[in-house]
Amino acid sequence: MKDSRELRAGQPAGTSDTLTVREVVIDLMRRHGMTKVFANPGSTELPLFRDFPEDFEYVLGLQEAVVVGMADGYAQATGNAAFINLHSAAGVGNAMGNIFTAYKNHTPLIVTAGQQARSILPFDPFLASVRATELPQPYVKFSLEPARAEDVPLALARAYHIAMQEPKGPVFVSIPVDDWDRPAEALPPRQVSTRVQADPVALAQLAAALDACERPAFVVGSSIDRAGAFDAVVALAERHNARVFTAPMCARCAFPEDHRLFAGFLPSMREKIVGLLGGHDLILVIGAPAFTYHVEGAGPHVPEGASLFQLIEDPGVAAWTPVGASVVGNVRLGVEALLARDVPNERTQPPARAVPPVAASNAPGEPMTTAFALQTLAEVRDARDIVVEEAPSARSVMQQYLPFTLPGTFYTMNSGGLGYSMPAAVGVAMANPGCRIIGLIGDGSAMYSIQALWSAAQARLPITFVILNNRRYAALQDFAPSFGFGPKDPVQGTDLPDLDFVRMAEGMGLRAQRVEQGSELRDVLSHAIASGETRLVELVVA
Repeated sequence: MKDSRELRAGQPAGTSDTLTVREVVIDLMRRHGMTKVFANPGSTELPLFRDFPEDFEYVLGLQEAVVVGMADGYAQATGNAAFINLHSAAGVGNAMGNIFTAYKNHTPLIVTAGQQARSILPFDPFLASVRATELPQPYVKFSLEPARAEDVPLALARAYHIAMQEPKGPVFVSIPVDDWDRPAEALPPRQVSTRVQADPVALAQLAAALDACERPAFVVGSSIDRAGAFDAVVALAERHNARVFTAPMCARCAFPEDHRLFAGFLPSMREKIVGLLGGHDLILVIGAPAFTYHVEGAGPHVPEGASLFQLIEDPGVAAWTPVGASVVGNVRLGVEALLARDVPNERTQPPARAVPPVAASNAPGEPMTTAFALQTLAEVRDARDIVVEEAPSARSVMQQYLPFTLPGTFYTMNSGGLGYSMPAAVGVAMANPGCRIIGLIGDGSAMYSIQALWSAAQARLPITFVILNNRRYAALQDFAPSFGFGPKDPVQGTDLPDLDFVRMAEGMGLRAQRVEQGSELRDVLSHAIASGETRLVELVVA
């Protein structure tokens, strides 16, 4: 296929109808830096890939959830929308779990899916997607099947700008199979601002309250890293000597966890949040909901005598925040506006974190503990190495033994849905050539998208997948007492015996090793991470 830029360059005005939908769309994708296509092929999508451009890359996932997870990791790490191509209704259905996660992650994704030919749609043909635009809703920002073939490029251009507008998120376009070879007009280049500055009056009120308070606390969330506001938030906390807590269910590193002002992680329980924030007269929530709860609670949402302010890019989140004042706008621009005020700081430094990390040990011959495993990983990992995590039952242990101190070094999912992080590690690695990636995955989580190992191996990515194998859905067993289970009551469907991740990895082209003794762990992890290859290390933990 000729480059559509060549085709357009020699044409007088009014003759662009010699271009096809496919050529205009390829040009649009190239213009917006979307030259990787994350996909799993199907018959109704094939015409898009005829004469596939040499500067494009087809990233194959062996299942649609893997496809979306890889694209999500890539989009989050690059900050730009990723292009996805799925197969009709069945493919979109398979992908819905990770589309939901992308929606919760605020990840910009252009999700396209094939549709049967327009001429036979009235006859309910094989592989047709009935009411295609409704299938991914409500977990996309925009969903459309263009009325005419020639409208496909404009629909995708609109979808891109909607996906990139804060709060970012996935969009969906259904494209009939016979549209790609139809004539279409070239699209003129356009730029659309995607960041909105917060109301200066509201920012001034927030700044005045922050200057006047005596004991401020910050609660930081995922949007700080997404917006590139990490350093600015650190500077603002230092200016005001504010204690800094990480918000519940935070999916990114939002503040250095070894900083003198870092106070720890808030749980997703109302009463405990109020208890931890007690003693502060102003709570500033930056880039996070206020607050994400996982179980029912009662009583106030903030401590008595404290005022709450929120700086968030998502007006939907601001709308349901139960108390206080929310300022809506780009997080980085908002924090930088607060820093631009020349206000002297006379506050004393708050006390250090109440519960410092405790060293874990592992006696010879004893089963390896998760704490020891994660502490050892922290010791062999460089602070710049990127961890993509999905081990819900180990997250509180990770927060104690595996600290993150730099932006862009930690990813997980905001949704609570499993099957995201293993393929996301592949996408993050593709977006960060030269960086070492660690996929820290629970045994139960790994089985939702184990096919991602094949994609990682085929791309020869420097990823070490560390599987914490405790032979159970531990998070569910740990959570059962909240629903009235007694200490000896069995929790049905939560045991996972006889999984062999070494054999699974080897079957998909990876070198793999199982570790059962703590004395072997350091050497195995060090060699795997330093290898520059795709490796899997299965850790059998108590």
